[in-house]
Amino acid sequence: MTASVFRLAQPADAYEIAVMSRYLIEVGLRGWTWHPDRVGKAIRARDTNVVVATVATHVVAFAIMEFGDTSAHLSLLAVKPTHQRCGLGRRLMDWLEEAALTAGITSIKLELRSNNFGARCFYRMLGYRETAYVSGYYRGVETAVKMSRDIRREIPNPIR
Repeated sequence: MTASVFRLAQPADAYEIAVMSRYLIEVGLRGWTWHPDRVGKAIRARDTNVVVATVATHVVAFAIMEFGDTSAHLSLLAVKPTHQRCGLGRRLMDWLEEAALTAGITSIKLELRSNNFGARCFYRMLGYRETAYVSGYYRGVETAVKMSRDIRREIPNPIR
């Protein structure tokens, strides 16, 4: 498989990210929440990181994370099926967690469909824990699982 490149998204990536969201994340739900205009707004927002993984000139994975004062919210993460199970999702999360730590963030929160067992396993493997269920969260139809992770790192005590 060709090597992937990770970078901040550019406005020209908004349409491709939105289409991935529609067909990989929002599939089966009425409407289109993360349309190109909303993705473009996220790309331009000062408190949001939109990261893409590209192969050649094509976006094959992306993540959108909004930063607050002490916590961040992972809004979306998707990897095209042809590139799943290659470590791209983990590398996107590593990139975003490093950025969050640099910004002074101590925790990351996210929601996902309760029936998305692959994603639940993925986030558990990264150290996220389930904190709540929200019935009807997705357009009044599907239940969400809320997850979070404390990303603070312990600094070894140099005094012995």
